[in-house]
Amino acid sequence: MTTPLKIGIAGLGTVGAGTVDVLNTHGTQLIHRAGRPLEITAVSARDKSKDRGVDLSGVTWHDDPIALASDPNVDLVAELIGGSDGIAKDLCEAALAAGKHVVTANKALIAHHGTVLAETAETNSACLAYEAAVAGGIPIIKALREGLAANRIDSLYGILNGTCNYILTNMAESGREFEDVLDEAQQLGYAEADPSFDIDGVDAAHKLAILASLAFGTAVDFGGVHVEGIRHVSPIDIEFAAELGYGIKLLGVARRTDAGIEQRVHPCMVPVDAPINHVRGVFNAVEVVGDFVDRTIYQGRGAGAGPTASAVVADIIDIARGGRVPAFGVPTAALKPAATVAMESHQGPYYVRLMVVDEPGVFAGIAASLSDHSVSMESVLQRGRAPGEPVPVVMTVHDTKEADMVKTLDDIAGLSAVVETPRMIRIEMV
Repeated sequence: MTTPLKIGIAGLGTVGAGTVDVLNTHGTQLIHRAGRPLEITAVSARDKSKDRGVDLSGVTWHDDPIALASDPNVDLVAELIGGSDGIAKDLCEAALAAGKHVVTANKALIAHHGTVLAETAETNSACLAYEAAVAGGIPIIKALREGLAANRIDSLYGILNGTCNYILTNMAESGREFEDVLDEAQQLGYAEADPSFDIDGVDAAHKLAILASLAFGTAVDFGGVHVEGIRHVSPIDIEFAAELGYGIKLLGVARRTDAGIEQRVHPCMVPVDAPINHVRGVFNAVEVVGDFVDRTIYQGRGAGAGPTASAVVADIIDIARGGRVPAFGVPTAALKPAATVAMESHQGPYYVRLMVVDEPGVFAGIAASLSDHSVSMESVLQRGRAPGEPVPVVMTVHDTKEADMVKTLDDIAGLSAVVETPRMIRIEMV
């Protein structure tokens, strides 16, 4: 086919400018891979005068991004603005309703509105593609939707946020406090000025909700994801984890159970020899378990101009070649309700750290609380003695129901010898 695919790009920030750069740099090569020329015909961004370091000569400029949806010289809209609502959502809805294909890197948009947008795409014979929304340059969307399509996916888990992985990696290597390493990450550009979405787990939860939908054939259910961040992880927890044979990672976990689907994001202790424990710095990784393929692992850079733009252009190439895969692997009418299992029903082993006054009878009170809720201790560590002073006491417990673990810690927190809120980290034997 010699007819060009005409592309309109909304948003010329890091990813948008990166996408223009990839299309301009590899133009001839991409023609062969796409089977037709890929031509940027229109763009929209806030400041027309800003130098973005890419050639936009001969390209139509629209001050209003929504104009891309009605531009007759645009076949595909690349939405690279961001945000779950507002102009990004309006643009995608308008473009799909007009029968134009949409490629987006917007995980929040897909996590909150992906099912409805996919339905609009199907109704109007358009494509909705979002490889760049999850794990940057790692082709995990394509792997789940196409490469593993022959399998029943039983579980997936992964490091889905490079900022958190950078912070936890550097805390482990340097012994520094969370706030110190966060400040360094901000100075290096790995963390935003307001890092809340990253460090509180929301970014990873957006991505997990998308992956769970693809893996299990369910409607996207961001509200069903249990979310915790890494603010409470301390160097002492990392030290004790290492002593016990674990590393600490912020993981997104989605798993089929007899009761339904678990979707959870939280810090996890993982065995030191587990492959996921060796993913360091700003890298992401996802492990998927299928019934025929068994375990597959995907690793790479999860953010940045190059990796994310690479994923955007990969989607554009698929569409140019005539690829028409449903957005979530199956028609939207076949997507089932998520039937998410409440976190209270989760069952597994736990790490618990207590700060207690070193005095007679402390362990008796702790043991009574464990016994009252049928929680079985596996091991206990106490570092040093300081009669009358607070000391850390660390326990690991055997498989326990989350609800029972929470009640146990509530009881323990009420003991007079316990001087800080008990800290709990789930152990994942990945």
